[in-house]
Order: sequence, then C-alpha cells, then structure tokens
Amino acid sequence: AITYNAAADHFDEPALSFWSRFGSATVDRLALPIGANVLDVACGSGASALPAAIAVGPLGSVTGIDLAENLLSLGRKKAESSGLKHIAFRSGDMTSLGFADESFDAVICVFGIFFVADMEGLLTELWRMVKPGGKMAITTWGPDLFAPAYDIWREVVKLESPDLYTTVNPWDRITDTASVTNLFHSAGIPHVAVTAEYGTHPLRGPEDWWTLVMGSGFRWSVEKMGAESAARVRAENLRRIESGGIKEIVTNVIYAIATKE
Repeated sequence: AITYNAAADHFDEPALSFWSRFGSATVDRLALPIGANVLDVACGSGASALPAAIAVGPLGSVTGIDLAENLLSLGRKKAESSGLKHIAFRSGDMTSLGFADESFDAVICVFGIFFVADMEGLLTELWRMVKPGGKMAITTWGPDLFAPAYDIWREVVKLESPDLYTTVNPWDRITDTASVTNLFHSAGIPHVAVTAEYGTHPLRGPEDWWTLVMGSGFRWSVEKMGAESAARVRAENLRRIESGGIKEIVTNVIYAIATKE
C-alpha cells in the first residue's frame, strides 16, 4: 500500500500505458455480457475495472478493490469523468474480502496474484465467488520483464545499495503457461485457457524508464535508498539506456481465463 500510494503520482503517465493496454486486453478476453456483476482485485487506478464497466453497461456493476487509496482515488476520478456510475472503488485486502459464494459473474486480477505468498489459496478464495457459468481472469507477467532496462536497473541498484538488490521477483513463480496452468489445477480449477503473449513496450527516451520506475513497485527501492543514492541510480540508469540505444523493453504477459461449469 505504501509503495503504490507513492507510485500513484506517476502511475497513469504515458510511459506506463501498458497498465491500460493489458487491462483492456484482459477484459476483451472475458467477453463480458451486458448486465454482468464484476469484481476486480488489485485494480489499481482502474486499468481493467473501467473497461469492464464499459463492457457490462449501466445494467451491470463493477467493484474494484485495492490496498492503495491514492490509486483508488485516481480510478474514481476517471470513472466520474467517463460518466461510469455503476463502478465502485473500495479499499480492501483481496485475500479476505468477505463476499458471499457465487457473488460475481466474473472476477479479474491483473498483475496482482503474485503479490501473495499463497497464490493457490488466493485463487481458491476468488474462485468461490464466481457464479456457475461465470469466469475468472488472471493476468501475470511472462519471462524477461522489462529487459534490458530492468537488468540495468538491478545492476546499478546492486552497486549503489546492495541491501536493496533482489535476485528473485514475486512474479518469477509463474512466468510460463505450464506454471500458470499448474497453479490453477492445484487450486482445484480444471477448466482454464492459458495463453502467452510476447511483445514490447516503447521508450520515447531514457526518462520514460525512470518514470516507469517511479510509477511501479520499483518505487519501493527508490524510497528506501534515500534521495542522494536515488539521484545517482537515476543518472546511471539514464546514461546506460542512452548509451545502449535502448528504445523498447520486453512486456511479455500470460492470460488465464477459467470458466466455472
């Protein structure tokens, strides 16, 4: 919550347009019917919740849940400006929401499932809230996220602040279709279509990368290292990206759509 509340000041900038791109793509894969009741957990500022609200129309409803109130505020403003009155953004913990069984026609979680240690348990919890005939959509990162800029980021952080250097990311547990499929099956969800999509995200210049850092979970490391170290890390990141002629970063994703019989 602290990290993403801080990141909210850059979260919706053009350099991070992939949030919206993959949120919309997830909703498109669900083919939501008019009038559907949708739950979106780890909804952020509405990258998937807002397209879902448009898809279900005013006869439907969308509930977006997130821990970061600043992101929820952004979502509310976007919903208001778009005239979407059938969407509600609420603060909450996706692992203990308390909704009744079979409450929703669809449950969505885009780039959020890997934040919990017990992914299987969370899937089971979200699945119980899906109505018979309903669907659940989970979107996660594929391999080589944000390469090669992320590799530079890690190298520079290791030199400047070794205590903040990480060798493992939470999403590393499910970066291929087999691991995602196995996760669903272990949660007792047999009918799931898992698709890998390989692609990139453009960088208009080195500054776009630092905007991404500040508008994502990497913000935590920036806040922890202090202003002077952060300034050095920023400068070295930008220098290496500029000298390397890096114009795009890897954004591979995996979509999983499960249908409840």
